[in-house]
Amino acid sequence: MNIKSISGKLFRDARNLQIIFLSVFLIYGIWALDWTAEAQNFFIVFPVAALTQLLAIWHFRLSADSLKSAVISALGISILFRSDNMWMMIFVAFAAIAGKFLIRFRGKHIFNPGNFGIILTILLFQDGWISPGKWGSSVILLLMIASAGLMVLFKAGRIDTGVSFLITLFILDFFRLIIYQGWTADVLFHKYMNGSLLLFSFFMITDPATTPNHPRARIIWSALIAVITFSLQSFMQIHTAPLWTLFFISPLTQFLI
Repeated sequence: MNIKSISGKLFRDARNLQIIFLSVFLIYGIWALDWTAEAQNFFIVFPVAALTQLLAIWHFRLSADSLKSAVISALGISILFRSDNMWMMIFVAFAAIAGKFLIRFRGKHIFNPGNFGIILTILLFQDGWISPGKWGSSVILLLMIASAGLMVLFKAGRIDTGVSFLITLFILDFFRLIIYQGWTADVLFHKYMNGSLLLFSFFMITDPATTPNHPRARIIWSALIAVITFSLQSFMQIHTAPLWTLFFISPLTQFLI
């Protein structure tokens, strides 16, 4: 089997790209940004998520290929969620994967797995947090995330979702921060120098299984999430608003064509 054949199989599935890119981001964070806690938590989250998915594969007689989704969820949770309590990390991993099989509508799971596990854990136990400010100011890292995210979205056919969310949110922030409040462009762009926001935009909100099927519906849906996110961030100072908004909006997705 030659390199061309291997790369063809690798790039055929967008989930393979997600696993590669999220792994790179996690390794970069551990190596360059001293993400010691994230490294420790990954070795808790990954086996729990994988075991839960394997049990579902056995019980529902699913394809072993579906294990990739558990790996993606484990990587996303390890990057975005923090808790000093080992049991909270076990619960978030279990809830993320089990939620896909326990909460379904018309044969599809309703919530993005990682988003569901994170928000449910915070709501139930209030013993963990989303960490949006740990990325430093590395432009190279952010460009890597954006480039990788765009590549995955093109492959998954969800480029409209992530881009619509970011454009809508950016326009709203532009009018508020620059036109209305008179801040300089540096303030606006600093807000978007955030790895967590980019990971949400390119790797979470764009999950094909939990987004509307029709392109026009996806654009409206992602724009709505952006509007609510803007409101929560601007008027209630909830800096992790994208994840909260997605959690509460997800049940409405089933009613969009």
